[in-house]
Amino acid sequence: MKIASINVNGMRRAVERGFLDWLKAQDADIVCVQNLKTKSFELDDSILYPEGYEGYFLDAEQDDFAGVGIYCRKIPKAIMYGLGFEQCDNEGRFLQADYERFSVASFLMPEDPHAKQRFIAQYSDYLSKLRRKRRQYIIAGSWYIAHKTVDLDHWSEHQSTPGFRPEERAFMDQVFGPMDFVDTFREVERNAGHHTWWEKPDSDVPRKRQDGWRTDYQITGPDIARTVKRAWIDRDADFSEFAPLIIEYDLEL
Repeated sequence: MKIASINVNGMRRAVERGFLDWLKAQDADIVCVQNLKTKSFELDDSILYPEGYEGYFLDAEQDDFAGVGIYCRKIPKAIMYGLGFEQCDNEGRFLQADYERFSVASFLMPEDPHAKQRFIAQYSDYLSKLRRKRRQYIIAGSWYIAHKTVDLDHWSEHQSTPGFRPEERAFMDQVFGPMDFVDTFREVERNAGHHTWWEKPDSDVPRKRQDGWRTDYQITGPDIARTVKRAWIDRDADFSEFAPLIIEYDLEL
């Protein structure tokens, strides 16, 4: 099973820059998208239902803001919209597709530091309860947090920068510590130099030579983490300031 996750940073612009061609070429089972910055009902059917996929979306109430979606090759048994608290649901930050053996969610953390801290307080409660359930989960999306020093360039210069502040990293320590979630990308790739976001991208310079951050994750419990076969970041996909994170699991939908 192949799952891709990408912060499109504006769906309309991403489509204009080749998102649908990229989607077709991936042949992924599930593609989670974040930061649509548009209402799904304003999009053409070619975007909502690309060939071979069913699209599901949760819009933000505010215009030109947030929003998440999931493209599925196999129709889910159920779709869950939001997490039941206002900041998440009204801002379109969590959408979950349920299958027989596990669930896959598309997730978008707030970027603003103050909004992020408010969100984390409630999101932490959800994650803690989630690990006590018997069901397995894959949560794919943008967290706007680089967890370790290996996850961004020139980390010593960014210790007070939003996205790498001590309190944000401490939250990730809890997620990948006591909460018992696993950063699936780091199951197969331990080295530095792997990024999913570039603050000031330069189209004339290859991404591998630009300063970047890894702020996008696919997290799971230990059981699914043991099924990870491959994990990579598609730096050649340039329809967004973010790069897709792609994980292959030894699982079937």
